[in-house]
Amino acid sequence: MLEFFWPKGGWGRAAMYVKHRVNRLPDPPDRIARGICAGVFTTFTPFYGLHFVIAALLAFVMRGNILAAILATFFGNPLTYVPIGVISMKTGYWLLGLEANYEHGGLGHKFVKAGEDLWQNMTAIFSDHAADWSDLRIFYDEVFYPYMIGGILPGIAFGLAGYFVTLPIITAYQNRRKGVLKAKLASLKKKKAQDL
Repeated sequence: MLEFFWPKGGWGRAAMYVKHRVNRLPDPPDRIARGICAGVFTTFTPFYGLHFVIAALLAFVMRGNILAAILATFFGNPLTYVPIGVISMKTGYWLLGLEANYEHGGLGHKFVKAGEDLWQNMTAIFSDHAADWSDLRIFYDEVFYPYMIGGILPGIAFGLAGYFVTLPIITAYQNRRKGVLKAKLASLKKKKAQDL
């Protein structure tokens, strides 16, 4: 369970792994950067569990690298999801002109009540209980919808930042790698010519 919050090698090692995987992708830098933009944007959506799928679809639409998009969803992790959620919710409430309503309890209470609603309504199919979706409706109105709408602007901002930060880095890395490969190839040709 601890590895969920803190990987064995630490977050630095995990970040280095993702960085090396992204840099070695066999695609032009602009396609990789568009994929990263799609993946970072996706972390600002409330569709947890579907981030890989959404990032891949967005990257496909944007003609970005799909693997880069999937790797970029790791921008959202247990350390960043709380700030991402707070930013998205506050932006959503501001855009929708809503005020925080504690009449139905806090955020945790709304999650619990929505989960109970889902469970009770699923069991109502097999029993004589009536289905009641009121707590799920409250969750949708006060948590999910503001999060979804509020995640758009910061998602675009962070996605574009990811694009513009990674594009020159990936370009430089690929150019340097091409230079190293050319030098190795020239060295091999020279050695082969000497052997003959």
